[in-house]
Amino acid sequence: MDNQTQLEAQLEKILPEDITRTLESAYHVIFQGDHDRIDDLLKHGGALLKKTAQRLTTTQLILGIAAIAAVAVVVVNKVVEAADDDNTSAEPIDEQKEKK
Repeated sequence: MDNQTQLEAQLEKILPEDITRTLESAYHVIFQGDHDRIDDLLKHGGALLKKTAQRLTTTQLILGIAAIAAVAVVVVNKVVEAADDDNTSAEPIDEQKEKK
């Protein structure tokens, strides 16, 4: 066996189930608010990250994590804007200020 074949045998394969479990856990935590599943998200995401880190170069891994972080910032921003649009702000209403 040559070096390349031995290296590939040692690497864990990224299975579709790994991606599916991670996305499912993220969906339950982010969109359904089921915070009891954060442990599952961390476990599945960590396993996927470990397998991915074995296959990618350092630069590719850093760029991938940066892209995921950018998407997370956009999603959080959209959620905050949606919450503000629903008049859930903690600021007092102008009508109540005028009556005093």
